[in-house]
Amino acid sequence: MGATKVRIRTENLESTKKQNPPQIVMACIYSDNSQAIGNTPLVRLNHVTRGCKASVLAKIEGRNPAYSVKCRVGANMIWDAENQGKLNRDKVIIEPTSGNTGIALAFTAAARGYRLVLTMPESMSIERRRVMAVLGAEIILTEAVRGMSGAINKAKEIAEKDPARYFMPSQFDNPANPEIHFKTTGPEIWNDCDGAIDVLVAGVGTGGTITGVSNYIKREKKKSITSVAVEPSSSPVITQTLNGEEIQPGPHKIQGIGAGFIPRNLDLSIIDRVEQVTNDESVTMALQLAQEEGLLVGISCGAAAAAAVRLAKQDEFAGKTIVVVLPDLAERYLSSVMFTDVPTGIIEQPLAI
Repeated sequence: MGATKVRIRTENLESTKKQNPPQIVMACIYSDNSQAIGNTPLVRLNHVTRGCKASVLAKIEGRNPAYSVKCRVGANMIWDAENQGKLNRDKVIIEPTSGNTGIALAFTAAARGYRLVLTMPESMSIERRRVMAVLGAEIILTEAVRGMSGAINKAKEIAEKDPARYFMPSQFDNPANPEIHFKTTGPEIWNDCDGAIDVLVAGVGTGGTITGVSNYIKREKKKSITSVAVEPSSSPVITQTLNGEEIQPGPHKIQGIGAGFIPRNLDLSIIDRVEQVTNDESVTMALQLAQEEGLLVGISCGAAAAAAVRLAKQDEFAGKTIVVVLPDLAERYLSSVMFTDVPTGIIEQPLAI
């Protein structure tokens, strides 16, 4: 994908005690920053999994160049459009986003010289808006009550007024979204686990991650795994759809998942199980991951991890390996509910031991 060379070697160590540092050798020069996506670490969860019967490994997607899993998607949608002749310097990219895809498109657009306009619900965190702006994106806010549907409709309205001027990647529908997970995220997980994965847990926003990774492992590698979709308990549209019920989306605070509809990029046929998670469970687990595992991750990461730990405690998964995808970093949530009750940590003197 544009890198002149890459050589990576990592020793996988089973023991979590008295480990020597892993031996890592990396050498690479990328043609631009969008080419630096992927090769994110897989980390064993040791403390939040106390009492669990299964092992839980976390794929830390916040290590991507713009710090979320969406870096893969944003870059690949732009590369794909370039390759198909749909995008050139005379066009403006316009896209609806809940935050991370917008940031991913913004860093890629900056690296490759494109103008970018983003539509986003006003309820998304201020940190996301500021990061997009500093990367050069123009932002149009839509009413929070309309959710992602409002942002999507606004972007379509603008693009349809002048289709020759605008290019809309359409992350919810664009096959380049699950494709990049099939080509990169899936193989990375497979290789890091040496194929020893039994369960995949991923939150569902666009559906690209769970679809691409599951299809790679199940269809390319012919490994039977349990693919678990995570959604907000207050907006359980996947559960409703699979049960043949009327879709009734609801408000929630887990930014990045639970768009309120079934995206075209979500392959429902590969989903074996759906886990619903509350706002409180998501925030609590995100804070636990920071304080007990040293992982600074966001609310949707907390949702996915809460679901993974819940499964790991069940007898049917005893002795299994569960891989959970953690999409982003905590810094994108500083003004959100996640940090409302977090103490400042400021003291006058160290506490007595």
